[in-house]
Amino acid sequence: MSTFATAIGTERGLSAEEALAVSRQETDKLLPDGPDTEQQLIWTAFADDVPVGSLWISTRSRTPFVYGVEVSPAHRGKGYGRAIMLAAEQECRRCGHTALDLNVFGDNHTAIALYDSLGYVVTSQQMRKAL
Repeated sequence: MSTFATAIGTERGLSAEEALAVSRQETDKLLPDGPDTEQQLIWTAFADDVPVGSLWISTRSRTPFVYGVEVSPAHRGKGYGRAIMLAAEQECRRCGHTALDLNVFGDNHTAIALYDSLGYVVTSQQMRKAL
C-alpha cells in the first residue's frame, strides 16, 4: 500500500482496501494520462542503479506542489529523502520557480523533521480533536 493510502486510511478511519481505493481515485484524477500527464515531474531516485525512492511534483499551479516523496523502507535513514528533496528544489529553481509547497500529515514526525531541516515552514495548519 502506498504511503499516501496508509496516511489517509489512518486519518479518515478507512480500511486498507478503502484507503487504497481513495488513493487510486485521487491519483487517477491528478494524472489522467498517467506519468505522461503534462506539467508533472515524476522521478525515480537511484543509487548505484538500484531504485531507492520516488518523487512526484505538479507544476500546474503557480507554485509547484509535492504530491509524493517516498524512500523504499530498505533504504530509509541513508539521506535519500533529503537528496530527493534537494534535487526537486534544484529542478524547480531551474524552471524559474521561487517556492515549493507540500502537505505532511501531523503524525509523520520523520518527514516533518526532514522538511524542518530543509527550511520548510508551516503556512497553514489543520487540527482535529477526537470526541
